[in-house]
Amino acid sequence: MNTTIGVIGLGLMGSAMARRLTEAGQSALGYNRSPRDIEGVEVTSSLAELAQRAEILWLMVSDFQACRDVIEQLGEAGIRDHVLINSSTISPEQSSELGRRIESFGGEYLESPVLGSIPQAQSGTLQLLLGGSEDLIARLDDTLKALGTPTHFGEIRSGAAAKLAYNQLIGSLTAAFSMSLGLVQREGVDVDKFMATLRESALYAPTFDKKLDNMVGHSFEKANFPLKHLLKDIRLFTQSACGCDIDTHLLIGLQHVLEEGVYAGHGNHDYSSLFESIVHEDTTRH
Repeated sequence: MNTTIGVIGLGLMGSAMARRLTEAGQSALGYNRSPRDIEGVEVTSSLAELAQRAEILWLMVSDFQACRDVIEQLGEAGIRDHVLINSSTISPEQSSELGRRIESFGGEYLESPVLGSIPQAQSGTLQLLLGGSEDLIARLDDTLKALGTPTHFGEIRSGAAAKLAYNQLIGSLTAAFSMSLGLVQREGVDVDKFMATLRESALYAPTFDKKLDNMVGHSFEKANFPLKHLLKDIRLFTQSACGCDIDTHLLIGLQHVLEEGVYAGHGNHDYSSLFESIVHEDTTRH
């Protein structure tokens, strides 16, 4: 499907995705509510202009309200005969609502939240979690593969559900590792030996090494995935899981930790800054 793609939402991920599409030979434009220049990508001045020039509209915005605002601003005139791909992280129910609205306007809708962050977007190695029509996915094959590896999970809702399930693991694994690392440090255990043994065990997850230096060095300012977005996603997972009769009591503590981190000023920092809310700097020992 050789068409023009309009990327809506040029934050950290959206701008990286737009640049990657262009570098991969796709015709890509960008639009952001707050005007900004993106190197290598032409940015339109309005959503209406974007919809006039692009057949595919690719959303990467912060939350459901932002998605809904874009859909309503585009309206039927901007959506009819367009494909709208949504990579924003929202709940399955929210995604279903958007899909119904887009179809009522005469458009086609595909869920495509992604696993991976800025480095993977830049290199075209994202994992795309697709929910929607097999026929539509086949037509979009080249466009989707320009960003990474597409996996079709099923109908609308399934891609959104998979994304929340993965992001719940991001939060829970990072919190669990923070507690273990904190105890090791406080008890004077050699961190290198602890990690070497962990890597050889069934308990190891690569994300532990990915965030180890951040935690040991208390360095969280460079964020590929900010703490405030993880908090939003954990809340979404909790709401969705409760509706499926899944006990989410374990996530109450995680939400509290994330909220503490946001209140402490880490909202725009890397999500690994939750370590600071778990391993308190002023803990005393005797």
